[in-house]
Amino acid sequence: MTGIIVIDKDPDWTSHDVVAKLRGILKEKRVGHGGTLDPMATGVLPVFIGRATRAVPFCEAFDKEYIAGLRLGLTTDTQDITGSVLSASEVAVSKNDLEDVLQNFRGEIEQLPPMYSAVKVGGKRLYELARRGLEADRKTRRITVHSIDILSQSGNDWLFRVTCSKGTYIRTLCHDIGQLLGCGGTMCSLRRTRAGLFTLDTAVSVSDVEAAVRSGNTSGVIKPVDELFAVYPSVRIDSGKKAKCLNGNAFPIQSPNGLYRVYDEHGHFLMLGRVENDEMRTVKSFFSV
Repeated sequence: MTGIIVIDKDPDWTSHDVVAKLRGILKEKRVGHGGTLDPMATGVLPVFIGRATRAVPFCEAFDKEYIAGLRLGLTTDTQDITGSVLSASEVAVSKNDLEDVLQNFRGEIEQLPPMYSAVKVGGKRLYELARRGLEADRKTRRITVHSIDILSQSGNDWLFRVTCSKGTYIRTLCHDIGQLLGCGGTMCSLRRTRAGLFTLDTAVSVSDVEAAVRSGNTSGVIKPVDELFAVYPSVRIDSGKKAKCLNGNAFPIQSPNGLYRVYDEHGHFLMLGRVENDEMRTVKSFFSV
């Protein structure tokens, strides 16, 4: 079994919980996810099955879109409402005030990873140190917030949509917005609506997968791995070039430089390849071995 399942993750599950559950349902050891979601978060979690797990790093690198809740006037040690309260204050923030501050968080920005995260410092996960009451020195990371737009307000809670690059912590974004407003802020909800090309429109629940396996028809829940690379043009190769491809060798091809989905003459997906100077080389292969 190989392919991609786009899961709509339930709250209170870790991404690893989803992977473990699907391993049992599918009776497949090779299962991995394409980008961690915090337990309180819901939404798009691409899960890779079998040889498709080779595509995980590509998915992790894609941009993401979220609908996030920001609660002003509150800060916590985890930067979301699951943590211990560090401060609470009065809030007098208008939509214009918030919009003015959001200008500082669009484009390329520096972000400090939160202590409650899986980032490693000195060989230790930050959350392991945080749980022991320790604070570690960590370096800021350059991320890109492509867009951030206010959707609605209810009291001190604001809902906004954000599209961002790999490595962006939305709860840190909420915390930093609150700090700049002077009243503090924490993330009160999070739903991932898109990861790369995968959206909620095509997402299924874990129970949907379980039902599909019981019925013996998983075609409706498992996507072919080449869908991940749909943004790249496709090319078909003949049997001679395929032989070189299967051996990991480069072969001549007259196509513009760039990345391609490579298929054999029967339409079977073989690999993601790169053309440079009329020569195709393997970036990552996906054919059965």
